Amino acid sequence: MWADLATLPETHFNPLESMNSIPRYLVPFDPKRIPHYFVDVLVIGGGLAGLRAALEVDPKLTVLVVTKDEWRESNSNYAQGGIAGVIAPTDTFEEHIQDTLVAGGELCHRDVVETVVRAAPERIEELIAWGTNFDESAEGDILLGREGGHGQNRILHALGDATGAEIMRAVIARARQAEHLQMWQHTFSIDFLVDEGRCQGALMWNAKHGKTLVWAKQTILCTGGTGQIFRETTNPPVATGDGHAMAYRAGVELRDMEFVQFHPTVLYIAGSSRSLITEAVRGEGAHLVDHNGFRFMPEFDDRAELAPRDIVSQSIVKHMASIRRPNVFLDMSHLDAEYVHQRFPGISRTCREFGIDIATDRIPVRPGAHYMIGGVTVDTDGRTNMPGLWAAGEVTSSGLHGANRLASNSLLEGIVFGVRAGQLASAAAASIEDTLTAIPLSNRVNEPTSEQLDLSDIGNSLKSLMWRAAGVQRNGVLLEEAAESVENWCKYALARQLDDPVGWEFQNMLTVARLVIDSALKRQESRGTHLRLDFPEPDNSNWMRHLPIQRSQDEPSLASRT
Repeated sequence: MWADLATLPETHFNPLESMNSIPRYLVPFDPKRIPHYFVDVLVIGGGLAGLRAALEVDPKLTVLVVTKDEWRESNSNYAQGGIAGVIAPTDTFEEHIQDTLVAGGELCHRDVVETVVRAAPERIEELIAWGTNFDESAEGDILLGREGGHGQNRILHALGDATGAEIMRAVIARARQAEHLQMWQHTFSIDFLVDEGRCQGALMWNAKHGKTLVWAKQTILCTGGTGQIFRETTNPPVATGDGHAMAYRAGVELRDMEFVQFHPTVLYIAGSSRSLITEAVRGEGAHLVDHNGFRFMPEFDDRAELAPRDIVSQSIVKHMASIRRPNVFLDMSHLDAEYVHQRFPGISRTCREFGIDIATDRIPVRPGAHYMIGGVTVDTDGRTNMPGLWAAGEVTSSGLHGANRLASNSLLEGIVFGVRAGQLASAAAASIEDTLTAIPLSNRVNEPTSEQLDLSDIGNSLKSLMWRAAGVQRNGVLLEEAAESVENWCKYALARQLDDPVGWEFQNMLTVARLVIDSALKRQESRGTHLRLDFPEPDNSNWMRHLPIQRSQDEPSLASRT
């Protein structure tokens, strides 16, 4: 399946006992007491990958897209920097491919990288045809920026620093014009419905109808990332790893959950929410300095501020430790002030609320969790190891990013894999006779407990623990301590049947945190975004391979057929 990746034999590993004993389904349900809904293709997730997949479904079929919040509330919408593509006549596919491979720490799959990079121009032209307004020069040419790890200016951006929002505006408008496409907002996807090893749809919940069984011939998972398991993150509140946790409970293979990308520059002001300061700021020439004005990045890497994100994040953390400060600064005072405000209007507005003029003042920043590189294992078509289930976007491990994602490749991945998964899921659904019937799956009610859970308190403790133990820098001692703490929480929290999205999100975050910790403990080396202080060097002889993780299929479950 994969090409040009020298790997050692991959063996699945299973987390500790707390994960083995979790229920197959989070909540009780009885098919005789809740509504049923039938659709040809179910798409879980309303970000760029999900909507792009839905738009590829044959109009003769029915397709349902569900999202647990508003359509614009996704990581796709908050992407500031842009989308990468070979557009400039001086750029080449091979250069973009090589930049991606170099950033990926020798774990990228070259065939996947080539497929995605070569598809970029067509997919970008499609976005433009659908009304996406990328920034242009006075002469009408598309402006191309540069970001860390890229050897050429190949980043398209929109509205200065609101690329994701502009792309999502255009794609949402396109989706709303598709008569065969239904879109449900404020609908929480609880668990996949699986029978005889095949995905048959998902158990949903919304405030109007409560629990609903959605039966589908084919299902596409596009739920995005997991940033909310960390105290410091650029991700919106919806990024709680629901898709990763659903897939794990259903026995779907995940891999490389130790690889979490930390964005180097997150606005750091005590008491405020964390706001991303896009990579494009450094691409335009901003310097990283400390409280004395010392520009420290050249001491860590010859590419200075334009090194790949893993290197910049790790360098910032090391420098903060050496100077005993909680943050460093971005400095653009040497650039043209009018251009700075024009180029980054969103960042300018956000910083102005805190009395910071980005053109003259230093911007306090530190790293924050940004992108989950690990996820559901998919092939080049977006196919998972479970029949009837496809996946695209940040929820997946596709082989594109390896051990570290190259800046602005994520929106591109979402589009390319969304298109492919949508096309093939559509064809698969069309080949199945239109005789969908409900399968008598059920899940019994657990014995209730009188002990109350303070989800907010445990959630905050989890986020702080993950930041300390599984953040930018890791070591075996802290990871072992974190594993023990999370395992204890899992024992008394995961078996409970909670009754609203707040509780289910917490259980999903706990599940994902456990997977990240176990994977980080397993990989005893440093590679890409995974920095083990006790194993500071890459170890190709033992670890130039993926780490698949999958729940054992023969574990006891509370689910049953009635």
